Amino acid sequence: MIKKITLSLIAVGVLYGLPSALPGSLGGSIAYAEATKETVKVPAMRNRVYAQLARAQGLADEGKKQEGLAVLHDVKERIGSMNSYEKAMLWNFYGFMYYGNEDLVSAITHFEMVIAEKTIPMSLRTSTMFSLAQLAMQQQDYDKSLSYLNGWKKINKKPLTSTQQMLFAQIYYQNKDYKNSLAYVNQAVNLAFDKKETPKENWFILQRANYYELKQPKNVVKVIENLVKYYEKPKYWIQLAGMYGEVGEENKQLAVMESAYQAGYLTSAQDLITLVQLYRFHGVPYKAAKLLSVAIDNGEVAAEEKYFNMLAQSYIAAKNDDKAIPVLVKASVITESGKFDAMLAQAYLNTEKWTLAIKSAKQAIKRGGVERLGNMHLVVGMSYFNLGQFEPSLAAFEQAQQLKETSKTAEQWRRYVKREQQTKVRLAMLN
Repeated sequence: MIKKITLSLIAVGVLYGLPSALPGSLGGSIAYAEATKETVKVPAMRNRVYAQLARAQGLADEGKKQEGLAVLHDVKERIGSMNSYEKAMLWNFYGFMYYGNEDLVSAITHFEMVIAEKTIPMSLRTSTMFSLAQLAMQQQDYDKSLSYLNGWKKINKKPLTSTQQMLFAQIYYQNKDYKNSLAYVNQAVNLAFDKKETPKENWFILQRANYYELKQPKNVVKVIENLVKYYEKPKYWIQLAGMYGEVGEENKQLAVMESAYQAGYLTSAQDLITLVQLYRFHGVPYKAAKLLSVAIDNGEVAAEEKYFNMLAQSYIAAKNDDKAIPVLVKASVITESGKFDAMLAQAYLNTEKWTLAIKSAKQAIKRGGVERLGNMHLVVGMSYFNLGQFEPSLAAFEQAQQLKETSKTAEQWRRYVKREQQTKVRLAMLN
């Protein structure tokens, strides 16, 4: 962000060579610019001109901008009798007046008239060129802004401050010259660190943007680490976790997301789901299920089919079918498909609830939408077998045999059940 340009008459006097108190006679005396070692002869400002400029400034300070401009217009009528320095200061005051009126085009025009004057203090020339660079940037004329800034840099003899380096960085970034932008922002950040100061947040943000544009994700990570360190905001923790995932540091990604969750930084459904997915990816499905269950109960994540599916899958992966069953029951109610009935049938089978397994498997077959329908016939067959009902068990396995994905398994079960049936018959005959 560009710092607002402000003006006070005393400040102008200090920066541009204006006297802070009016001498009795300035006549034709010569002032010398102090900005450089060069001797630039500058005519002094006469008392009557200074007084009128001071009057215009006073009116502007009182909020009487039009009256202030009227005073400047009066001074302008005597332009033919004014020396270069007086003209430059008149244009300078016009520039600030127009800037105060938010007329940036007129402000720029008059600041350009300042530097068009030949014999003016170098301090006035340098500061005006810097102001022009700022104003051109406000106008989004980045080429012009960079031109002024480079011109200013040539005549400025002082080392660049971090703020000035950041202006270069911003303009180069807007011009899509990311390498030069990065060079300046790095200088600004390093200068702040050298002074044991914390770089401004927006400096890190611009640094991150440049690294991103230059496709240097590992450096993007380093910048976001600094944002987390110096400006601990929830969004930076989440961004850091995302970047750790992008550069393949999944363990750090999980650690950061888990820390952010414990700190209360994960407030959106998407962020919570991301952590759930990370838990599942890292082989801790019970944590995934616990987090998602709480989020659904609290209304942080919608009670939708896809999230019930994720929750049930997490419990199943954690080998906790008892917890998965009530979730699957809820999911089965809100969908027309039989996919949740299929999952429920398998959970009931795992928990030896044979009758419920048969009911759910048949419901899944009836509803459809099941990826491996043959598995449901297997569930029915196994459940009937465990209930000691051989004939419906064999019928189910015969149906499973007709499907390619379960044909071999169903044949093995059918033979086994047939043998068990025959054994039972023989034992009954012996008794």
